[in-house]
Amino acid sequence: MSGNFSFSFSGDDIDDDGDQNPTAPNVSAPVPQPAASAFPVQGKPLLPATRHGLQHMLSQLPSKIAYGTLEVDLDGRGTIQLPRRELWDVRVQLMAEDDGDETEPGLGNHDVKTGVYEGGFKSWESSVDLVKVLSVSKTFLGDMNIAPRVIELGCGTALPSLALFQWSLSLRGHDNNCGLSLVLADYNPSVLQLVTLPNFILCWALHQRAESQVLADAFSSEGELDLTPEVIKGFEEFLSTRRISLSFFSGAWSTEFVDLVSSEKAPSPGNGSKRHTIILGAETIYSPFALRAFTQTIFSLMEQERAKGNAAESLVGAKKLYFGVGGSLDDFVAGARELGANVEELRIETEGVRRGVVSCRLPQ
Repeated sequence: MSGNFSFSFSGDDIDDDGDQNPTAPNVSAPVPQPAASAFPVQGKPLLPATRHGLQHMLSQLPSKIAYGTLEVDLDGRGTIQLPRRELWDVRVQLMAEDDGDETEPGLGNHDVKTGVYEGGFKSWESSVDLVKVLSVSKTFLGDMNIAPRVIELGCGTALPSLALFQWSLSLRGHDNNCGLSLVLADYNPSVLQLVTLPNFILCWALHQRAESQVLADAFSSEGELDLTPEVIKGFEEFLSTRRISLSFFSGAWSTEFVDLVSSEKAPSPGNGSKRHTIILGAETIYSPFALRAFTQTIFSLMEQERAKGNAAESLVGAKKLYFGVGGSLDDFVAGARELGANVEELRIETEGVRRGVVSCRLPQ
């Protein structure tokens, strides 16, 4: 199988162009390369499952970031504006930090470079489809009896999780003591550092700037946000006050990856509330290898939640067929049903490249 993929689908890439003692990342043991790996490259080791501490990531941010917004039409139920760091701004940062190493692989012309870069700098159409599906049931975020945990695999720019985060800022009152846990995972740690985390800071800052002079002063008319120490401190304090946790993981999907994610401590549910886990994946099954590893990963995560007595479901957005690569949404549905899951079709997009969103649950 070729190492580089450029899917060349119209609309695939919806990008407009394009603590004082922070702890180091917690890295698991190197992952052996199984036959069912999502990213098989002969002779090339996979990136190990790694946890990245929020404080350490915040300490690595640049002094300012430039951004644009993506407006998503929620199928007649209004719209949502999702901020995203500009890719040209990422390139400027990397050039300023250039130490003679190779250019960041995700900023080239290819969509996917197998085993090296898995498409995280781009915003894919199926992630927008997931946002539209999630908008129908977003009220669960304000339910005092539910402590949501969101795990987005292959998150990249994290549009679905960003939407849930933004809605939660309005739906979850100060008196809601149910913790909200957002787990963001991407194969490439650089994607998490350069776009995923900045997008969450932007989302929070844009939502809160009317209530904060510090934030109002930090925005410029040129579409930039100054990441001053006061802004970063305000972001951390807001998350703590609202009992929202952000967790970041990189590396290949594997048993070690599942164990690392499952061991992450989430805010404890409030009195009488129940944990509800939602696993999200957009464009994560573009090849048979990726499909198999992704399916194994979400089933392992759902089985662990079921064993704890927690509700869990997976929402998967993908193309009906990835031409020339071999993955398909229909193959995922068939495989999930063979494993005993209840699968329901939630959305079908027939214009342009055919896509869909399905939900997947294990029987209780």
